[in-house]
Amino acid sequence: MIKGKFIDNLPKVYGIYTGGFIGFIILMAIGEQMGMTAKAIGIGFVAFTIFIYALIGYLSRTAQAEAYYVAGRQVPTVFNGMATAADWMSGASFVAMAGGIYFKGYGYMALLVGWTGGYVLVASLLAPYLRKFGCYTVPDFIGTRYGGNLARLLAVIVLTVASFTYVTAQINATGTIASVALDIDFKYAVYIGLISILLCSMLGGMRAVTWTQVAQYIVLIIAYLLPIFWISNKMGAGFFPHFMLADEVARIGELEAQFGFVKNSAADLASVPKGLAGITKAHSAVNATPWAFISLALAMMMGTASLPHVMMRYFTTPSVKAARKSVGWSLFFIFLLYSSAPMLATLSKLSLIDPTLPTGIIGKTFAEVQAIDWYQNWNQANLMFISDFNGNGTLELNEFFMGGKAVVLATPEIAGLPYVISGLVAAGGMAAAMSTADGLILAIANAISHDVYYKMIDPKAETAKRLLVARVLLVVIGFAGATIAAMQIQGILGSVIWAFDFAMSGLFFPLVLGVWWKRANREGAIAGMALGLASAIWYLVWVRTGGSGFLGITQLTFGIFGAAVSLVSMVVVSLMTSAPNAATQKMVDEVRIPSGRSIVGKQ
Repeated sequence: MIKGKFIDNLPKVYGIYTGGFIGFIILMAIGEQMGMTAKAIGIGFVAFTIFIYALIGYLSRTAQAEAYYVAGRQVPTVFNGMATAADWMSGASFVAMAGGIYFKGYGYMALLVGWTGGYVLVASLLAPYLRKFGCYTVPDFIGTRYGGNLARLLAVIVLTVASFTYVTAQINATGTIASVALDIDFKYAVYIGLISILLCSMLGGMRAVTWTQVAQYIVLIIAYLLPIFWISNKMGAGFFPHFMLADEVARIGELEAQFGFVKNSAADLASVPKGLAGITKAHSAVNATPWAFISLALAMMMGTASLPHVMMRYFTTPSVKAARKSVGWSLFFIFLLYSSAPMLATLSKLSLIDPTLPTGIIGKTFAEVQAIDWYQNWNQANLMFISDFNGNGTLELNEFFMGGKAVVLATPEIAGLPYVISGLVAAGGMAAAMSTADGLILAIANAISHDVYYKMIDPKAETAKRLLVARVLLVVIGFAGATIAAMQIQGILGSVIWAFDFAMSGLFFPLVLGVWWKRANREGAIAGMALGLASAIWYLVWVRTGGSGFLGITQLTFGIFGAAVSLVSMVVVSLMTSAPNAATQKMVDEVRIPSGRSIVGKQ
């Protein structure tokens, strides 16, 4: 029996939870051996994990503003690191990252470099100091630092644009996984995913999301690493495959040279279902110019340090020192997955193209491939496709197409692992997407309820009314996101990258300069946010509609243009207008001291 405060018993609580989850995996494995169907296993994993998250969300319900907005500022560093990692490692990290490397080569490693490097910026420039301010939200910091409702409102607008773009990608990921695991149409699956997300966050806000995210991290990291170790050992690459990555990449290079790359004609590609891609680029190649690689990594670094749902996580720690330590733990827990994504992409491709492996399909007849169970399953889900373009009856590299989302989800089946592992991976993908979606929807709802409704519309509103507004907003924002996700306007990874670009365009320099430049003032911040976001949107539309762009800045890195405009406009306008008053400058000086009480205190 667990006695004492919940906070004091966290290691024991989550130790029991982890043991219980492993026990459930074993139970499902026994069920598979006894004849349990694949669909039943998939439903079992998804239903069980969602039930656990919903239960945590219910038990974490609260009627206190500080608990709802910042989890009472009592989350220990290690567990905040786990929650941050779960919040961070979205459906893009879990489902789409390995797929990007699989299809585009190691040019997509720029995302890993940028996202990881971004946490260095978070640790050195922002997290401890934003925690010292003691605010509830990122717009709350902007409003407190610069003063005035207009600056606060613009911060809410930038936050909403970036976070809403991001959340549609996460609901897309939950819908994809739910549609496969539950065998239902994607259009309906996104709403099942949404309901699952809302169950975790509605009643307890940040407190519920925090403890749910810790549970979700445990599920997603087990689900991501276990198949890698299993497949690697099965292939003879060793139990710890990361040290053998170079050898496996070299083997893929040999096979690519053997089979050769053939460029498909437009007529051939017209028959391929939308969203599927073929193996057309060398796996080991960067497939990017140095500037393309650097600019993407830079955009992701600055975007990471601008995303409100990331910053919010460090508002929950007990102290400034704890916030800094939390960043370190976040990096460690994120590293466990990010260091494994290239290996998963490599093992997945090797499983498909190596003819010496029983799973290899390149070089087999079309009849043989079409008879494979896993191909039939994923073809039916519209995530795999083959076509005999040259009519020789043999499957070649350029004749196999797969959705990027299927690389992680389908690899256990392709590798011949028990279906229980596929169910586990589906649960892990749901956990990754849900954990990030929780944080994003909460970031938007909290910003609007706290910074617009409470700070600007009704400052005398009672706590119960404030929390009611926040919960209603959660539902409205969530259903809007699900509706847009169902349209599949943009892929998961593309939407995530856009979100980073929007965030850095409007928030990076107002946040950084707000801490490190006392001369930055309200007028400068307003100009930086407004012109940064507006120029970023203009540039994206221009490039998407056929524009050539500037200096190699593409639709994936347009945030560099927006951030540059934001910086210049903020500095110029700040210098052309009056300096902040002495009290504000003293406050900025005090914020940089890594100890002492919060500037704002209770709200």
